[in-house]
Amino acid sequence: MAVKQITIKKDYNTLIQSMPRVNELIEGEVIEIGKNEIYINIEGILTGVIRGPELYDESGEFSDLKKGDKVSTTVLELENEKGFVELSLRYASHQKAWNKLESIAKNKKTVMVKIIGANKGGLLIQYGKIQGFMPVSQLKHEHYPRVEGGDKNKILEKLKKFVGTEMEVKFITVDEKEEKLIVSEKEIASKQKKESKEKQYKVGDVVEGKITGLVDFGAFVTFDKNQEGLVHISEIGWQRIDHPQDILSIGDKVKIKIIEITEDGKISLSIRRLIEDPWKDIKERYSIGQKVKGKILKINAFGFFVELDSEIHGLAHVSEITAKPTKDLNKIAKTGDVLEFKIVSIEPKDHRLGLSLIKAKPKEQAPLSQTKTKQTEKDET
Repeated sequence: MAVKQITIKKDYNTLIQSMPRVNELIEGEVIEIGKNEIYINIEGILTGVIRGPELYDESGEFSDLKKGDKVSTTVLELENEKGFVELSLRYASHQKAWNKLESIAKNKKTVMVKIIGANKGGLLIQYGKIQGFMPVSQLKHEHYPRVEGGDKNKILEKLKKFVGTEMEVKFITVDEKEEKLIVSEKEIASKQKKESKEKQYKVGDVVEGKITGLVDFGAFVTFDKNQEGLVHISEIGWQRIDHPQDILSIGDKVKIKIIEITEDGKISLSIRRLIEDPWKDIKERYSIGQKVKGKILKINAFGFFVELDSEIHGLAHVSEITAKPTKDLNKIAKTGDVLEFKIVSIEPKDHRLGLSLIKAKPKEQAPLSQTKTKQTEKDET
C-alpha cells in the first residue's frame, strides 16, 4: 500500500514553527489504516506512521480507529527510512491513561476496578489497561481476611476468592514515573459512611450483637444484621486476657457499648465498660500484707501472672519469687499451680496488684544446737 507524503505550500517561518519535535505529544488525523500500521496527517504538512508495538493503546481511547478520526500520538523520529514521521500511540496513550488516573485521584472520585490476582500482601487490580495493587490494609471491614495468628497462607486463600470480581475503590497513590497505582476500598465515601452511621448510632449507645470473628487483637461483633464493629482485646474484660478465645467463642451473644465511630466508618466497641469495675472495691476484698492463694496463669522472664479470683489478677515479680538468681522460673512452679502469696501492693487506679512468694513463706528457724552454741558464746563473753 503506497501512501504519499502530504505537502502543502506554506511560508518558511510558519513551516518551521509547525514542525513537530521528538517526544512531543501531537494530534493528527487518520488517513489510512493498514494491517499493522496507521498513517496520520500532521498539520497538513507531514505524514506520520504508527506501526508494530507502537500501536498499543494503553488508555483504550483509540482502540477502534477509523479514517477521519483525530488521534494523539508521540513523536519518536522526525524521518524514518521511508521519509515518514515515526509516531507512537503507545507512549501517547500511556501518558493520557496516567493523566486520567491523576485527575480521578485529584477529584477524589471512586471507580470500579477488576480483581485480577492475589498475593499474601493484597489484591492485584486492573483499571482500563493499567494494573495496580490494593494492600490488605486497604480492604474494608467485611472483606478483611480474619485469620487466626495471621497465617499468610490462609490469608492468601481468602484473598483468592475475590479474583474475577469487581470492587469500588479510590486511588491513593498515582505515580506515572514509577508506574505505581495503589488503590483503597476502605477510603470510599468515608465521611458519608461516618455521617450515615452517626445518624443511626452514636457513641455511648448500647446494642446486642453476636461474635463473628476472633483474632489475636480482639473480637468482631455483628449487630443489627449488617453492622460490624471490633472489640479490642483491652475492651473485653477487666482481667488480663492473653487471647479473646479464652473468654469468648464465635456465636456468643454479647451486649456491647459503642465507644468510637472513626472517619472511615469503623465502629469500636466495648464489653468491659458495661461491667462494673471490680477494682473499685478491691481494698474491701484484699489488703496489703494479706496472705492469699492464687493460681499461676502465665510464666515469663519477669514473673508469675496470678489469678486470685475470676476478676482480679496480680503479678509476682521475679524479685519476689526467689532470692537466688534463676534463669528459668519454671523450675520453681508450673502454669496451673496454686501457691500461697503475700500481697505487697494494691493500685486500684492502674488495676495492679503486687504479690510476693518469698514473703509468704515463714522464716526458717535456726537449729536448736546452733541457738545454744551462740547463747553459750555470748554468756562466756
